[in-house]
Amino acid sequence: MAASKRTVAFVLMLAFVGVSLGAVHKVGDSTGWTSLGNINYLKWASSKAFHVGDSLLFEYNPQFHNVMQVTHNDYQSCNGTSAIASYTSGSDSVTLKRTGHFYFLCGVPGHCQAGQKVDVLVKPSSKGPAASPSPSTLGSSPANSPSEMVSVPGPAQSSALSVVSSKVSDFIAACIIAFAFYF
Repeated sequence: MAASKRTVAFVLMLAFVGVSLGAVHKVGDSTGWTSLGNINYLKWASSKAFHVGDSLLFEYNPQFHNVMQVTHNDYQSCNGTSAIASYTSGSDSVTLKRTGHFYFLCGVPGHCQAGQKVDVLVKPSSKGPAASPSPSTLGSSPANSPSEMVSVPGPAQSSALSVVSSKVSDFIAACIIAFAFYF
């Protein structure tokens, strides 16, 4: 009987952990984040389904590129000088914590104009219950900006509240359930 309780607890914990983990999307797939090779990032983004809790992985040579999260207007005009966040490591992961548009571009002169920019539309998570609405934020630790940034709504997005997925709370709930079944 004790073994079956442990098995049930283990399976429940795995189920909750699985629900809390989002997909990782490598921007540009095998090509990565670059201005070479005529990569069509608009086509790349339109072929993916992005959900709250997913992550974008930007992989690039930091000697030649960077990643700037920008407003819709700055995205349209390829202006990275007043970025919401800047990423410069060459392997940057950005967790998508709310629904709506996220705009990214390379801030190196001429790269955005050459097509090194992407507009990602995030939909609600299709996994498990969502957390309570809260102000829009985007996590990660970009260079020269706060760790929790205010995201900027696109033209078709409401600027009110957005749904935020909480991986930590899902994991804690799974641990509590597993503990309850174990003892």
